[in-house]
Amino acid sequence: MIRVGIIGGAGYTAGELCRILLNHPQAELVFVNSSSNAGNLLTDVHEGLYGETDMRFTDQLPFDAVDVIFFCFGHGKSAEFLAAHEVPAHVRIIDLAQDFRLAATAGDYVYGLPELQRERIANARHVANPGCFATCIQLALLPLAKNGLLKGDVAVNAITGSTGAGVKPGATTHFSWRSGNMSIYKAFSHQHVPEILQSLRTLQPDFSGAVDFIPYRGDFARGIFATAVVRVDESSDVEYFAKLYKDYYEDAAFTHYVDKPIDMKQVVNTNKALVHVDKFGGKLLVTSTIDNLLKGASGQAVQNMNLMFGLDETTGLRLKPSAF
Repeated sequence: MIRVGIIGGAGYTAGELCRILLNHPQAELVFVNSSSNAGNLLTDVHEGLYGETDMRFTDQLPFDAVDVIFFCFGHGKSAEFLAAHEVPAHVRIIDLAQDFRLAATAGDYVYGLPELQRERIANARHVANPGCFATCIQLALLPLAKNGLLKGDVAVNAITGSTGAGVKPGATTHFSWRSGNMSIYKAFSHQHVPEILQSLRTLQPDFSGAVDFIPYRGDFARGIFATAVVRVDESSDVEYFAKLYKDYYEDAAFTHYVDKPIDMKQVVNTNKALVHVDKFGGKLLVTSTIDNLLKGASGQAVQNMNLMFGLDETTGLRLKPSAF
């Protein structure tokens, strides 16, 4: 049984982690740390856990009682925490923030995208969980990079639900502003672009183009739907590219190539990613979709935990989408 602690336990990703781990057949949730909620029931914050647990938040850090801890901090807080606290060497770490995703600052943290480096994750002690947009966009592009087919700049548009902004309310997260609305933010400058480029160049070192990414805020709670446009040889038919995707994801536990157009509802509340390609002359249109809180965050984090502890990576993650 894997003994688990969560630090930074009040946010959306922590709530999803609790939901998964409380029902994980090989995991025991030992503590959920939140200094601002210490003593309160988990259900006081994560109300979807009613009937699942009577655990309380703690402000203690009983590292000796766990095998792995998940960091659910805001970006930049994980590095600050590690500078102020000594985590025992036997305790593995999975960080959901962006602090250790880039090789230049990662130390011994392995970038936790199973579809890219499953074996390295399985042997890691510390894992940097990918960003939600980064996961969705990389899954759209990795098979092309693997085959050296990325040429020039790649145009990407993606829309995300309001949970992607975190639990703390802001001017662009209020229901009255978001409902029936849509907007662009961080065009061409989103913080996930460097990790996307890092992964693409791992597979295709000669790729020198940009990922021109325009993110959108959607008027729904969860999910990401992305489109990428890549210039390709006009003489190649769409079946050629579809086979590249099918071959690349043949052994992937949760990422699936679909022969017909996909939609976001097919993945919401699951750890799945779906990908589809269409071809228009010399342009390949790739669509991909994930749940930002699951495959884009907490579900993928548990997938990484499973790999790190020698379990089947699907353990505890066969979550079902809504039928309608």
